[in-house]
Amino acid sequence: MKVDLFDFTLPPDRIADRPAVPREAAKLLVVGKSLADHKVADLPGLLREGDLLVFNDTKVIPARLRGTRRTAKIEVTLHKNVAADSWHAFAKPAKKLKVSDIIRFSDDFTALVTEKFDGGEVALSFSASGPELMEKLMAHGEIPLPPYISSLRPVDEQDKRDYQTIFAKDEGAVAAPTAGLHFTKALLEKFRARGIEMVTTTLHVGAGTFLPVKVEDTEDHLMHAERGFLNAETARKINEVRTRGGRIVSVGTTSLRLLESAADEQGILHPFEGETDIFITPGYRFKAIDLLITNFHLPKSTLFMLVSAFSGLETMKAAYAHAIAEKYRFYSYGDCSLLYPTS
Repeated sequence: MKVDLFDFTLPPDRIADRPAVPREAAKLLVVGKSLADHKVADLPGLLREGDLLVFNDTKVIPARLRGTRRTAKIEVTLHKNVAADSWHAFAKPAKKLKVSDIIRFSDDFTALVTEKFDGGEVALSFSASGPELMEKLMAHGEIPLPPYISSLRPVDEQDKRDYQTIFAKDEGAVAAPTAGLHFTKALLEKFRARGIEMVTTTLHVGAGTFLPVKVEDTEDHLMHAERGFLNAETARKINEVRTRGGRIVSVGTTSLRLLESAADEQGILHPFEGETDIFITPGYRFKAIDLLITNFHLPKSTLFMLVSAFSGLETMKAAYAHAIAEKYRFYSYGDCSLLYPTS
């Protein structure tokens, strides 16, 4: 499909630079046979007893580092962990780097450039490894806010809290599973009171999620792989809920991509551990989920293509036009939607 089919115009003032307070006060657009405006706080009443919410419990690490190669300033954003001391990263400006260069982040924390790829991507071998590397990242890194937020204002201490979900526990993401940012402990209690169940899976979101689609046709786009985990007990629970007629509600596109990667052709989930580079566009047959909760995504992005595959391209274009007119807030810190599948 032509990438231009997924384009739309978003006024700059619709981009959220802070989340709603409280989190469940964010707007929620229900997209089904018609459009309905709600708040995230209304979700317990919009779902049914016996439904199951699937969250992503990945935790964002301070994956953006600022250093120097001799006198040149270099910024790197880690996106894929390949060994205890090695990551692939996006570097700016990458043209100033060559293989064997050393980037210095502090007197005792450096990285060696071991390989260069297209698109500003490099392979880095750090002077620290494993838990020590994580300590160095905590000391010298910053939360890697998406460029559409970091270009509006500097990252600050508040972002360390705001850019994590309440489920975050498994360190490894360099971007938040943003649909999960809307949930609070009080809201979870309301789900439980309604007989709505919850489970978590893990997909470590990579910085590739922010990369623009630069090709003209979706068939020519190469997705970055992300590492995920679905254990046997969670897979069993999800299968059990579907068998008894409950609906599987994916909280976010990251949970969706993991579930679809773990499902067989009959829609039965199996334990999963590994990488997925699944790229979902219109025409894809969804096997594992029934409803999707997700934020509002960038024009011509792989995520807008995914929601268009789920609910229909024309439906999503109409939904986004409505959201823009009704002053919904877009992207990571913005409002969200509850999507029904295309009939």
